[in-house]
Amino acid sequence: MPYVELPGAKVPIRMWTDPASVEDVALQQLRNVATLPWIKGLAVMPDVHYGKGATVGSVIAMQGAVCPAAVGVDIGCGMSAVRTSLTAGDLPGDLSRLRSRIEQVIPVGRGMHDDPVDPGRLHGFATAGWDDFWGRFGGVAESVRFRQERAQKQMGTLGSGNHFVEVCTDTTGSVWLMLHSGSRNIGKELAEHHIGVAQKLPHNQGLVDRDLAVFVADTPQMAAYRNDLFWAQEYAKYNRSIMMALLKDVIRKEFKKAGPTFEPEISCHHNYVAQERYEGMGLLVTRKGAIRAGAGEYGIIPGSMGTGSYIVRGLGNDRSFNSASHGAGRRMSRNAAKRRFTTKDLEEQTRGVECRKDSGVVDEIPGAYKPIEQVIDQQRDLVEVVAKLKQVVCVKG
Repeated sequence: MPYVELPGAKVPIRMWTDPASVEDVALQQLRNVATLPWIKGLAVMPDVHYGKGATVGSVIAMQGAVCPAAVGVDIGCGMSAVRTSLTAGDLPGDLSRLRSRIEQVIPVGRGMHDDPVDPGRLHGFATAGWDDFWGRFGGVAESVRFRQERAQKQMGTLGSGNHFVEVCTDTTGSVWLMLHSGSRNIGKELAEHHIGVAQKLPHNQGLVDRDLAVFVADTPQMAAYRNDLFWAQEYAKYNRSIMMALLKDVIRKEFKKAGPTFEPEISCHHNYVAQERYEGMGLLVTRKGAIRAGAGEYGIIPGSMGTGSYIVRGLGNDRSFNSASHGAGRRMSRNAAKRRFTTKDLEEQTRGVECRKDSGVVDEIPGAYKPIEQVIDQQRDLVEVVAKLKQVVCVKG
């Protein structure tokens, strides 16, 4: 669908969805963002829904400023996917053992590894830059430096909420590996530290929403945030790469006879900031629940744990700041989902998927999310579909 443009205080609000389908509180958040003095553009993806400060599913382009709450507390959260040489015919009828093996190797929830993962021991993992990355930890906010040991042990772990590890098949029968995670506790603590700093700055006192507090260019606070932000985004990318390497090792062992091989990894952040140029301006583009979809760039748009996901290729639409949705998007809150659905509903909606079906993941039930096919259809001018995946194993946090 072509985008719909709503008037905004400083910039128009470009929406790749029907505004009538967006809850009032999310629309108000978008109007609030459009009042910021530094804003140069605002694009809204079809998976848009209410978030903290800024809506999830929004792309905020600002000049000389960045809003840490708009990035969110899971800095660098995103997706990775790999197509394997395995086919659906290689998979056993009972996938419970495979799911168990994955859960043994990749800690979930608040879990961590007993000892930090040594990337040098991981098959095919690119270790260039690893020592430099950890060497820069001493430069992050002093208030979180005591977390280094925890951050090292959580590297290569899943987390909770909507994070997952999946084994999927596509419409041709190829088997894919896919996972969703971010910067774990260290990213959360860095984000919370900087959000607190921003909210106390004088230039943020008159904003319509204190969660829209920004850092502005050429200030020590902005320099400190950018340093920690980009470090946390790097942590998130490494975290997914290590998990994918661990996952590949499970697949090699479980399907030894088939001798599986793996295509290059597709990886994309969907909670992050990038420096980009539009209309001759250098901008800081915040994608909160959105992926970059530049021309020819591969991305991943997952659905819920029982529906399926899409591998896409960007079409490079400048009107959306080269962006697309990051998933199906919630259509009800976690608490509303727990009130509405039961474990029996979860069993029915995840039939055919080897996954948890207990009360602890009812808030992740497919019925709590928007239909992924509709979300994809609403952004045909942003991405083209490369592959449609359906999960057969789903490990939740």
